[in-house]
Amino acid sequence: MIKIGIVYFSNTDVTGKLARAACSELVNQKVLFFSHQILGAEIIEGRFINKILMDELKTCDAIIFGSPTYMGNVAAQFKAFADATSDFWETQDWSGKIAAGFTSGTGLNGDQASTLQYFVTLASQHGMIWVGLDAPFSNTAKGVNRLGCQLGVTSHSLDGSAHETDIRSSKYLAHRVLTTVQKFKSGTYPIVSDL
Repeated sequence: MIKIGIVYFSNTDVTGKLARAACSELVNQKVLFFSHQILGAEIIEGRFINKILMDELKTCDAIIFGSPTYMGNVAAQFKAFADATSDFWETQDWSGKIAAGFTSGTGLNGDQASTLQYFVTLASQHGMIWVGLDAPFSNTAKGVNRLGCQLGVTSHSLDGSAHETDIRSSKYLAHRVLTTVQKFKSGTYPIVSDL
């Protein structure tokens, strides 16, 4: 059985809306998943502490990260979560899992790609396999990726609302993560064998 985890922080709820959109797609696909919003109460003296969440994530086939972009990177709350994963970095407990991400910002190009690049680095440090979008912004048939970022979902909002295309992009990314996991589990994904 496939299991997907979504971990995110949201302040104005734009990122939360992207998370819920991804969840709605996974519900439609009838796949086992869970979503966790990082809360300030989980950060004690600067350290994220939630052993139950960390144990649950170790059982996932894929993890989707989400954070608004603050000052060109992930929010401090997400970074506290990411730093806490260093507890099992050496044992590579997430190695081989699929990873993806979404972000939001108030600037039309507010360095949201930097946040996605941070997610890629975090995933790579854990030996995960990154999945971005396979939809150029000019691909009107799919109707996703309006801001043209291939690394993952980027959203732009000035008022706390989420653009319909960004919501659709988040659903699309969740579906892409699921189908990638399915291909890996079935052995149909083209992988270069051991060297």
